[in-house]
Amino acid sequence: MSEDQSRRTFMKGAAAAAATAGPAILSALGANNKVNIGVIGAGGRGYYLMERAYRGAENLFQISAVCDAHGPRIARAQERVKSMGGNEAKGYADYRDILKDPSIDAVIIATPEHLHHSMAMDALRAGKHIYLEKPIAKTIEQGFEIVREAEKARRVVQIGTQNRSNELYKKAKEMVAQGMIGDCHYVRAFWYRNSLPDSPAWRYAIPDGANEQNTDWNRFLGPAPKRPFDKRRFYQWRLYWDYSGGISTDLLVHQTDITNFVLNKSLPSSCVASGGIYRWTDADDDREVPDTLSALYEYPNEKFHLNYSCYFGNVRYGYGEQFMGNEGTIEVLNRSILTYTPETFGPRTPPHIASRQAIRLEPPAGVDNRAVEAHIRNWLNAIQGKEQVIAPPSAGQIAAIPGHMATLSYKNNKKVYWDDKNQKWRFA
Repeated sequence: MSEDQSRRTFMKGAAAAAATAGPAILSALGANNKVNIGVIGAGGRGYYLMERAYRGAENLFQISAVCDAHGPRIARAQERVKSMGGNEAKGYADYRDILKDPSIDAVIIATPEHLHHSMAMDALRAGKHIYLEKPIAKTIEQGFEIVREAEKARRVVQIGTQNRSNELYKKAKEMVAQGMIGDCHYVRAFWYRNSLPDSPAWRYAIPDGANEQNTDWNRFLGPAPKRPFDKRRFYQWRLYWDYSGGISTDLLVHQTDITNFVLNKSLPSSCVASGGIYRWTDADDDREVPDTLSALYEYPNEKFHLNYSCYFGNVRYGYGEQFMGNEGTIEVLNRSILTYTPETFGPRTPPHIASRQAIRLEPPAGVDNRAVEAHIRNWLNAIQGKEQVIAPPSAGQIAAIPGHMATLSYKNNKKVYWDDKNQKWRFA
């Protein structure tokens, strides 16, 4: 990318490319003008996305095929299609069988991170539109390959950073644009969780009866290093570096993305991260990713700083971002509450700030569910040429890069710099 091609141009270009794909395929849709979908990955997230799609966009699509490496999940997903969609869906163990079906217009990819790249590239080359869960890919380099392939294929790709479709973050973006917090040079983002010792974070329950016979272990491994069958690694894959970037790419990516969205920011120039495995350290606990992480990001060209923290041992402050402007603060907490607090300078508070009133917005329950529904609906409308996707591959890549930088910094105990001109990272 040449120096005069700014990051925002990069984002807009990919979004435009996605949008132009919509009208080109409209005539290829079925007679009922619904997008015919195949679901790749019918585990916890994929199953949830199916429900949200039916709740929020039922008249725009039909699910005709489902795929998973664990046999019982296929049957469960087929039942969801039958009960919520009213039709029968084919079940596959190999996602490539879905891609071979010319009647399938689009796919939802809700698989572990290490499979995103190969599946997305194959889907694009098969001419399918994609709803791709975040992060866009397991490495920075793979992410750029998906961005380029999506532009080349002229398919509509939506990355699953659904906060962009959340009504509260849209409101926060609007308030910032109106100047309600003044200049913003600092954001504090955090994600805190807690759980009892018998249910540590990301140690999801292994289904009864799960075994090597009904689990396609080799398909799950894909490009990852070969290992003997391990139920923990299959069902709790977020805890292992072979398949996950941990906190950085599962949680942090959401918050770098929404900071970019609300404040019109882009990529940091550096990151330093630290943390560790501080909880649930029983002898048989073989986790590799940290349960405690802090990361500091510098954006010197934009005079901006992002302070991130995550801890799985205390839930008092929940999840959120504090957009700390010179004239006020916007906080979005747990994706469900927005507060605005104007700054005070005592008796010298400027009149235009003193006249502002504090705000608290707490919409009805289910804000995040509605955001996911809106995100899927936006994708389906974009396929039909009616909208542009709100989270194109370029935005997904720009959100993911800081996450990868944090993982690199943590694992190597070094500060990481981003070279935007050459689109490469390096250690200090």
